[in-house]
Amino acid sequence: MIIQLAAGLYALLIFAIISFQAALVVGAPWGHLTQGGRYQGQLPMRGRMVAGGSIALLLCMGAAIASTAGLVRPSPAWAGALTVGVQTLSTVANWATPSTSERRLWAPINTVMLAAALFVVAMV
Repeated sequence: MIIQLAAGLYALLIFAIISFQAALVVGAPWGHLTQGGRYQGQLPMRGRMVAGGSIALLLCMGAAIASTAGLVRPSPAWAGALTVGVQTLSTVANWATPSTSERRLWAPINTVMLAAALFVVAMV
């Protein structure tokens, strides 16, 4: 039950981030909160394409953790471990970003996500 709760928390946060990325793709003026804080306002087209690619990656990561926890159809065993690796890199990047706004928002969220993903993968 606790494994499923951790996976649910991970999925909820993935959904929130996917929503954020989708808003960026359609032109939300939150460039300072992503991609190193290089852009104020709307992202340029290339940045929007990166946000779109992030959505696909995030969907796969969410599915991998949900699958590992037994919430959805099984995926390969390595998918959960790969997700933990990608989540670790994302967490480190968000703590190391030069953007104070990005660091304050995403570093804590990514840390919680990493803890949840690690818990799910370690407990199964």
